[in-house]
Amino acid sequence: MYIKKLIGTKCYLSPMEQSDAPKYAAWLNDLEVAVFTQIADKSLSVDKERDILASIGKEHNYGIVDAATDALIGSCGLMDIDFLNRSAEIGIVLGDKAYWGKGYGAEALSLLLDYAFRYLNLHNVMLRVYAYNPRGIACYEKVGFRTIGRRRDAIMRNLAAHDIVYMDIVADDFYAASGPA
Repeated sequence: MYIKKLIGTKCYLSPMEQSDAPKYAAWLNDLEVAVFTQIADKSLSVDKERDILASIGKEHNYGIVDAATDALIGSCGLMDIDFLNRSAEIGIVLGDKAYWGKGYGAEALSLLLDYAFRYLNLHNVMLRVYAYNPRGIACYEKVGFRTIGRRRDAIMRNLAAHDIVYMDIVADDFYAASGPA
């Protein structure tokens, strides 16, 4: 059973649990999932994932849970939070591929952004996405992120160089696009 911290229609965000380490490790060792993360070149044991969960569990990181079935389907979180400058970086992984392209990622991001802006008093949230991930880019644009730049040929995948796209969103733009929660 997961704790319903931030609740949406399709999904809710719940604090990450140590008991879910095997599921997270399996997702991040699946190259079809990992290729969209910064750890595609690493193997991740369940013990290593438990260590990661112990360290990030103290931050603003959450499991993404299907509201209809209570199944864990991914994770998202805020990193590098700078409360002085009211900024952070956001990341998301939908590990369960059955949920790709169905709006769960956009809803999870919207829940986390509302929390970041409304409760953590942040103003600017940025992310990085690989240019070969058009589905991810479309999801981020749907939520209201805008491209702010790109680092050319910064990542090697499948023997080819790819850009890293930088995107951000500010609170005013998020609420103008989505309306108050």
